[in-house]
Amino acid sequence: MTVPPSAGTAVPRREQILRAAAELFARSGFGGVSVDDIGAAVGVSGPALYRHFPGKEAILAELLVGISEELLREGRVRVAAADGEADTALEALVDWHVSFALDHPALITIQSRDLDRLTEPERVRVRRLQHDYVETWVDVLRHRSPGLAADRARAAAHAVFGLINSTPHSARLDRPAMAALLRRMALRALLAT
Repeated sequence: MTVPPSAGTAVPRREQILRAAAELFARSGFGGVSVDDIGAAVGVSGPALYRHFPGKEAILAELLVGISEELLREGRVRVAAADGEADTALEALVDWHVSFALDHPALITIQSRDLDRLTEPERVRVRRLQHDYVETWVDVLRHRSPGLAADRARAAAHAVFGLINSTPHSARLDRPAMAALLRRMALRALLAT
């Protein structure tokens, strides 16, 4: 996934297809969207998508693998930038995940609903990336609280992901207010472990 271009910058067709597909998959489910639907959303015929992707399944794979890679990569970057300060690293991880969730609600919906539509190798890859992302959080939580058992830290991380990833259904405030609320709630929950 990429950052949206600034105003006036042309969006490459491949990125247009990914964005349109994400919105359509989130709204109608993977099975409820055709290649023609995706093409129409970006102003081309459905078969024209085959210039960019071998099929609808490849679009889904790129979306789900891409978000998993991005979460892990940026999570690691933020932890490294905290330079060993566990509280700073934890805050950075929460801020990152909140920002991601608010910016990509469609991808969160697709992830929770359509992961099983991936081929086995792609599903295994996504699960491995997700595991590594969770373990990034576990390491920070255990560094912050050395007596904290790994299974308890893992459970706490998953619970906070559930809270933050509820944004496609719960974001009822403007973005800054929702981000502040999620940040506050997530940190309080994690610090209670």
